[in-house]
Amino acid sequence: MLRPVFGLVLAGGESRRMGRDKALLDRNGQSQLAFVVDLLGQSVQQVFVSTRAGQADDAERSQFKQIVDRYENVGPIAGILSALEEHPDVDWLVTACDLPNITKATIEHLLASRNGDQPFTAYTSTYDGLPEPLCAVYHVGCKAIVQQFVDDGIVCPRKMLIRSDTRLLQQIEPGSLDNINTPDDLESSVLQASQ
Repeated sequence: MLRPVFGLVLAGGESRRMGRDKALLDRNGQSQLAFVVDLLGQSVQQVFVSTRAGQADDAERSQFKQIVDRYENVGPIAGILSALEEHPDVDWLVTACDLPNITKATIEHLLASRNGDQPFTAYTSTYDGLPEPLCAVYHVGCKAIVQQFVDDGIVCPRKMLIRSDTRLLQQIEPGSLDNINTPDDLESSVLQASQ
C-alpha cells in the first residue's frame, strides 16, 4: 500500500533573473503560488509552502502552511531537505512555484506511477531527457540519500536524481513542466496570456 503524500511548493527563491517575485505573478487575480498550492491540494493530503526565513511573514506566503528552510545557500534542496525532516513518514510531491502550465493530469500521473521501491519518481525533461527534480516525488526513506549528497557537496537536485535509482516517466503533457525564469519566459507563458 502506498504511503500518504504531502505537497511542497518551493517558493523560497530570490527570482533574480525575473526581477520580481515569481510566486506573486498574477493569474487572473490569483498568485502563481496560490495556483500551484490549490492544484496540489486536489491530489495530496496537505500542502506546504517552502520559504526562506525572511519570507515567512510576507502577505502571500503567510496565507499557507509553511516549512521554513533549515539550511542556507544550497538552493532548492534546502526546502526539500527541510520537508523530509519535518514529516519523514510521508512521500513528498515537490514542485516549483514557477510552473505556469502544470496540470492536475500531470500531477495525478506522477502520483499514480510511484511504487515506493525507488527513492524518487520523476518525469524526464522534454528538452534533454534528464530528470525533472522540481516536479517529482521524494519517497519515505530518501532523506539519508539527499543528506549524503549534501554532505558530499552536491546540492543540485537534478544531479541527485541522475545519480540515484530514480523511477523516470515520460511527460504526458509536454510543456507542462516548463518554468518561467526571465521576463522573456513570462512573455510567452500562460501567465502573460491571462493578464
